[in-house]
This record gives sequence, C-alpha cells and structure tokens, in this order.
Amino acid sequence: MPSTELHATAADRAAKALKAPAEARLNVELLPQLAEADLLDSPASWGAATTPHGSFRLEPLRLDRDLELLTGWMNDPEVAAYWELAGPAATTAAHVRAQWDGASRSIPCLGLLDGTPMSYWEIYRADLDPIARHYPARPHDTGIHLLVGDGTNRGRGLGTALLRAVTDLVFDNRPRCTRVIAEPDIRNTPSVSAFLSSGFRCSMEIDLPEKRAALMVRERALRNLL
Repeated sequence: MPSTELHATAADRAAKALKAPAEARLNVELLPQLAEADLLDSPASWGAATTPHGSFRLEPLRLDRDLELLTGWMNDPEVAAYWELAGPAATTAAHVRAQWDGASRSIPCLGLLDGTPMSYWEIYRADLDPIARHYPARPHDTGIHLLVGDGTNRGRGLGTALLRAVTDLVFDNRPRCTRVIAEPDIRNTPSVSAFLSSGFRCSMEIDLPEKRAALMVRERALRNLL
C-alpha cells in the first residue's frame, strides 16, 4: 500500500514530469499523476473522512495490485446489472485504462474503510466530460461513479454515509468546485435513494447513450443544510 509520503508528493512528481524531456513525459506510468495534479487536485492527498462506520479514504487504483479484487466486484450480479463489465480481468483492466487516457478526465480509486478496500470510485471532471453536453455544466463540476464491492456492505446505510464523506472530501480539497454531480441509472432505486439521503437532489432526468439517468446534484452552498 503506498505510503502517506508518496501520496502527498504526487502533485510534486507530476509537476516535475511536466518539466522533464519529452521522452519522460510520454511514460504511461505518469498519466494518473498528471491527471490528478492538473484536473482534480490530487485525490491521493485528500486524507481520511470520519463516518459512522469508520475512517474512510480514497486511494488511486493500481492494476498490478487491485485488478483481481475489482474484477471480482464487477462480476457480482448486482454490480454487473448497471456497470455491465462482467467478464475476465482484461475487461476490467480495459475499463480502468480508459479512465487514465487523455479524454476521460477521471481518477479511478479504491475506497478504504478502516484500511480495508470495500468500494470502487471514479472521480471525474464533469465539466470536461461528454456528460456536460447533457446538462448546464459549471466550471470544475466534479462527478462521481461508485460501487460498493462486497454485498455484505449493502442495504445498511453505508452507501449514504460514504457518498456524503466523498462529496465533503471534494468540497474540502477542491475549492474551485461548487457542485458534485452523479448520474445513476433511473432504474437503480437503491442508488438514487442513497444519493437523496446524502444531500443530493434530483435536478432532472437525462438521456445518455447507455441509460436514462437521474442527474443528482449536491451544492457546496447547501452542504451543511442537506
């Protein structure tokens, strides 16, 4: 598991990479660090949030360490029904690598509760994502995708607590962000309910290429009221 010191210096390493020769800048291993520093204010350094269920933090995903775990989650029927990524490890790996490419503006992360990986998150720049064509985006809108990987953690209010914790981490660490958004499938009633219970409101329904979604929005200005 990467140390706190390594997390804290991700932005510094990315900045140095930008000044390095072109050959170094093209190293694919640097892409997640560059994306964090430039687009999302380094989620690796956001620290932990206290929840009723324990201490929660985000850690950028590493395929060499985390692929088997994430592939197992993607093959859970409840997850596969909406993520549609059931299959071999190569399917999961291709999806994660797509988050790291230049067009995705997304940082894939594991969610750790008291040090145990139990959820998967994608933190992304919604204003720079294709979803911005489907709603009135604002600069630095931050989007989230998530799944709770272990079925024993579902259905007991944990998702609601983690959604609130992650959006609070976004607001605390991304001062330019005024809204966090998400677009769960409108058919996914438990997910929509968790968003509503964690301070989001349903702004509208939108038609995306792969689903009809509920556009959920949590406003910084209302974070202490909802």
